[in-house]
This record gives sequence, structure tokens and C-alpha cells, in this order.
Amino acid sequence: MNRIQTKLQEDKKLLSIYFTAGYPNIDDTVKIIQDLEKNGVDMIEIGLPFSDPLADGPTIQDSSTKALKNGMTTELLFNQIKDIRASVKIPLIIMGYFNPMFQYGVEVFCKKCQDIGIDGLIIPDLPVDVYHEEYQAIFEKYNLANIFLITPQTSDERIKYIDSISNGFIYMVSSASTTGAKSGFGDEQTQYFKRIDDLNLKNPQIVGFGISNNDTFTQATKYAKGAIIGSAFVKHVTNKGVDTIDKFVASVLN
Repeated sequence: MNRIQTKLQEDKKLLSIYFTAGYPNIDDTVKIIQDLEKNGVDMIEIGLPFSDPLADGPTIQDSSTKALKNGMTTELLFNQIKDIRASVKIPLIIMGYFNPMFQYGVEVFCKKCQDIGIDGLIIPDLPVDVYHEEYQAIFEKYNLANIFLITPQTSDERIKYIDSISNGFIYMVSSASTTGAKSGFGDEQTQYFKRIDDLNLKNPQIVGFGISNNDTFTQATKYAKGAIIGSAFVKHVTNKGVDTIDKFVASVLN
């Protein structure tokens, strides 16, 4: 059992935060991770910046562009967090696109993740069928959970297939749009959350896209195990800096 599976067994609603590695400044990565854990975040998604982030809205796209200009690379990220497990205990997930991982070498990348203490990967552009046929054995060899995204348009049959080959949580995208903070969820999204809950999947679901404050966190977690905040957090560190992470997390959880 890895840290993600252990965390999912806790009797609480989980808050996961996404940030882009190397943003706002190239050396902020470790401080952000440590401060998020210190202030009560349950899991962290470390965004590996990519030049063509298809699933990301303008806020995260902009942070990726700036992180790349700052000089962030896969190798630099690994070097920055190589000793992270000396100070951080919560699950860490790398979220990125498949091309940089493929260029790095999928097995080499997965081994490096295991060596450093990464618990899972979220790769929005890696089709579930390709993962199942070509890469699942490698991920399992290095004890990495691969987290798949589902949307309101994903069929029940497809969701059950994803559930059958998953070993962490299912990333439940709140809408069919790109990432970005929204003011709240309507009846259509609430019905979608309930539809997925009624499937009684073996893997818990965590909602992402559109979570930005305590209201949307509470709404999203009514039918799910937890929620992920990305764009709103990236905006916060853009506008307020990385020394005010405590205030952001408190505004979501309290």
C-alpha cells in the first residue's frame, strides 16, 4: 500500500493542491510543498510544466510558460525534490503530459519517482487503453498509482473500466471545460457527482476543476472523498506570494 492508498482510508474529506513546479520562482518548489503540508493539505500535485498543456486553463498555462522560462525541466525537478521525504510525509503526485516522460524514458522516469518518494502520476493525455496494455506493469513495478480523469461525458462503461485498472483514486473532472476557478456548481454537476457516487466504484473519487474556496470545496466533497484546487492556488501565489500559503489553505478548510 502506498501513501495515496493510506491517505484515502482516513476518515475525512481530503484537500489536494496543485501547483506548477518552478513557479513563481525556480527555487520555490520545495518551500511550497513543505508549507502546504504544514498547513494541513492532504495531498500535493506537482505540475511538470509543458509547452502545450491541453487540459489546463489560462492560469495554469501561464504558470507553465513562466516556469519553463525560469528554466524548469524534468531533471531539475527531480534534483529539487530528491530529499523531499526527509521533511514531507503526505502523498506527492506528479501531474504532467506524456511527451516529457516518454522522452525521459517511461521506466527510467518511474524508477526515479520511486527513488525520490513520488506516489503517483496524473497524465491527462495518456489513453487508458495504452496505459493498460503498455505501461501498467511498469507503474506497478515501481509502486506508482496512475490517476485517470473522468468527465460528465465519460460513459458508465468506460468509468468502470478505468476503475478496474486503477489503484488510487479517480480524478473526477467537474465539467467538460479546462481548469479554472468557478463560483459554484449547478444542478447538472451535482447530478453528475451523484451519478458517479451511485456507481459504487472501488476507487474513491476526488473532484477537480472549479474548486476555489470553502463553498466549492464543501459542494464538491458532498459526494466525493476530496477535492483538488489548482488555478485558485496558482493565482494566490501569483498575487500574494509563497509566504501566504497558510492564509489560502485556511480559507478553504475553515
